[in-house]
Formats: sequence, structure tokens, C-alpha cells
Amino acid sequence: MMRKIVKVVCLGAALAGLLSACSATQKITNSVRTATEQLLISEAAKRSLSKQPELALPIPQGANVKLDITGISADKDFLRGVVAGWLGQHGYAVQEGAENATYRINIVVKALGTELGTTFFGIPPVQGSLIPISLPELALYKAEYQTGYSSFYLDIFELPSNRLIGSTTPFLADAFYNAYTVLFLFTFKRSDLVSPPILHH
Repeated sequence: MMRKIVKVVCLGAALAGLLSACSATQKITNSVRTATEQLLISEAAKRSLSKQPELALPIPQGANVKLDITGISADKDFLRGVVAGWLGQHGYAVQEGAENATYRINIVVKALGTELGTTFFGIPPVQGSLIPISLPELALYKAEYQTGYSSFYLDIFELPSNRLIGSTTPFLADAFYNAYTVLFLFTFKRSDLVSPPILHH
């Protein structure tokens, strides 16, 4: 019985060494968000904006506007910049202060971030307690589904009265990046991002 246990342990250690030499994980990052997460959020924000703002905004095209933003997302300042650029591209003049603005647009951020889901069939990582040997994750099939999501709307006020002119319908969009592992070693990815990062190993 003892010989069988030793054989199993030795076989597991050899397999672990082989797999750990070939496996790759995209988990370590030197930034607050990985490059993939940043792209998912920025792409979702960009896709959410209408191609025809005159249909979305109840104010004349070319008006002078001041932008405010409200939301709990740490990325809301980025979204403010995206909306400012979008307005500028379509003829609206974004002002820093309210003195020269005819309207104030408040961006209300409902959600701006990423979601991650995982499907896994195999043996999870094992950390030995009695025997100082650890085994890496052994995935017969693993899928990681990562989605960037953007949801916000605009409240538009007339200046200087601050009278509410109206609210837009929600601006919604998402982007995805999925990573798959099959039979321990074979990996592939699917994404609707234009140029997602490629992990070299």
C-alpha cells in the first residue's frame, strides 16, 4: 500500500512539473486593471454612444454645454472624457464652466466595469499539508468569460435656470473576452475587441 502511495505521489509530482512548465495564466498585473479589463471598459463605453446624437439629445446641435458626472464607478472620469469627445465630434461645444454654457449635461453612471465568470472541469490546485508537494490546476476544460459593461443616461438642464429639459434613454453596450483551456495544455481565446493583448510565453 505504501509503495502505491509513493508511486502516485511521484507520478503527480512529475505531471505537475510538466504542466507547470507549459501552463500560462493571465492573472499577474502591475497596474490596477489589466490591459484587457481597460480595453473592455473603454470599448463598452465607446460602443454605447449613439451615432446620431441629434436623435438622443433634446437640445439643438452646436449648443454650448457644461458636463457634470455622477456615479460610484472609479472610472467615471474616463467616461466623462469619452462623452465630451463624442459631443465635440458632433458639433457641441463643451465648456469648462457654466458662464458661457446654455445647457448643463449631467452624466448619470449606472454601471461601468467588468464581470468575470468561470466554468471548470478538472482537478483544482492542491497544496500539500502532510507531504510538501503542491499540484497545479489540472483543467480538462476551463472557460473564463470576461465582459465589459457600460450603462448610463444624461440629464439635461437649461442654464442659468437649471430647469430640467429632459433625460435621455439609457446608453448601453458591452464587450467580451473569453479564454479557454482544453486537456490541460491547449488554450485559445475569443473576443470582439479589435486588438486584445496577446500573452507571450
